[in-house]
Amino acid sequence: MRLLEKLVLGVLVLAGMLVALAASGCSTKTEQDGSIPWSRPASWEGGIPGMGNMGGPGQGS
Repeated sequence: MRLLEKLVLGVLVLAGMLVALAASGCSTKTEQDGSIPWSRPASWEGGIPGMGNMGGPGQGS
């Protein structure tokens, strides 16, 4: 009977570890995740305050 208790406990611990492993998995990158242009300045950056939207640096007039 003692062996059966150890076996059941071992199976429960293994099942708990598998559930924890499955719940802590990696997420995949979605289309929305890559939509932020971190490498470019925003349209409002680089202008003079109060002068309106004159475009970003290098965009001309």
